Amino acid sequence: MPTNATYPAAISRISEDDSREAQNLRALRWLATQKGGPVIVVTPQKDFDGDSLKHLIKRPGVTQQTWRGFSVGMLRGRRVIYCWPDRQHLNDLWDAEPDALVVIEHGGTEAAVWIEDVNPVQLLKDGTVQPRSDTADAAPSEPLPNGVEGILEYVAQMAAGYSSGLKWNEEDMLKADMMNRPERWVSITVEQVRAKCRELQMRPNDVDTVAGFLQRRKDGRRFNVRSSYKNFQFN
Repeated sequence: MPTNATYPAAISRISEDDSREAQNLRALRWLATQKGGPVIVVTPQKDFDGDSLKHLIKRPGVTQQTWRGFSVGMLRGRRVIYCWPDRQHLNDLWDAEPDALVVIEHGGTEAAVWIEDVNPVQLLKDGTVQPRSDTADAAPSEPLPNGVEGILEYVAQMAAGYSSGLKWNEEDMLKADMMNRPERWVSITVEQVRAKCRELQMRPNDVDTVAGFLQRRKDGRRFNVRSSYKNFQFN
């Protein structure tokens, strides 16, 4: 799920005076206008509420897949309805290569970061919000002080070389540096780290991991670090 998806993407949103069935229908109508392969409907469980989705799944050529046993490779070359995902399941879309994707949000703030990253069409009860057109011109954030900018650039570069994101080595380096050089991190906020990691186009799971480390240190917690990195600190 790179920033600003390279495939058509939309999210059907829910509001207080809306209905789940109307929300589902908006998603189905949008997907019907998209070109591509067969339809796959991804749901948390086999059983769910939603007449329009149930009717769709019964059609020849339409596949239902639950989160159990799901892998992002299943979406390649398909038109996808991704139902009620939490933040983790949205993060799992990072490497997705569908022909088109529509998310049916559960509600709350679960999809907020995904919406900001992917910039999808937003399907609302009272209309449609088109993707922002100014994302390419967004100015980079200010460099983080105390060498943190370079640390995050290094971590992002290493993570990009792995198919599954950050490895334990880089995680232990970060943990050790946060404990051995606390003055480096004291003025840095968790949101600054999160924003910088996203700017560096790290995987969403890795963004959460790095930001989570700093939050834990801000909360006064310590880390268990393997002996080979116990005294490590970045230059």
